[in-house]
Amino acid sequence: MIVASDRHTGFERFFLAQQPRLVAIALGWTGDRETAREAAQEALVRAHREWERVGNLDRPDAWVRRGLVNLLIDRRRTLRRDVALLQRLGPPPVVDAVTFDDRRWWNAVRSLPDRQRAVVTLYYLEDLPVAEVAEILEMAPGTVKSTLSQARAALRRVLGKDVE
Repeated sequence: MIVASDRHTGFERFFLAQQPRLVAIALGWTGDRETAREAAQEALVRAHREWERVGNLDRPDAWVRRGLVNLLIDRRRTLRRDVALLQRLGPPPVVDAVTFDDRRWWNAVRSLPDRQRAVVTLYYLEDLPVAEVAEILEMAPGTVKSTLSQARAALRRVLGKDVE
């Protein structure tokens, strides 16, 4: 009978032996140490989830390496798609620099409770109508209106001016 601690000890030995090797493989593939560590970690997490099966294979190291290679291939494909999409979209729009008043405003918004902050952000920053804010946040339109009213009152107290 395998005791849970024996099983974990087996995986821990496997992890300690394989992790540096997996990072080296991923580093050779990606050229980026942090990405290599993340890929190796994900491959080992998947091995841990399946350890009862993987640990009984003749070559669990081969299984985890194949998983690592698959992760790296998927990552490369995703990066290629992202690059192609960014090329089609073109450069991002230029955003005006934040003025002092804008900074004060958004600092005040960040001090609001989460629900009020969400409503204010969607209503003012995204310029969405109350009905759409309600749909996104799964609230009744009346709740959005009252939350917006509470947020405006709080912002008036902080900013000392009209908030509409």
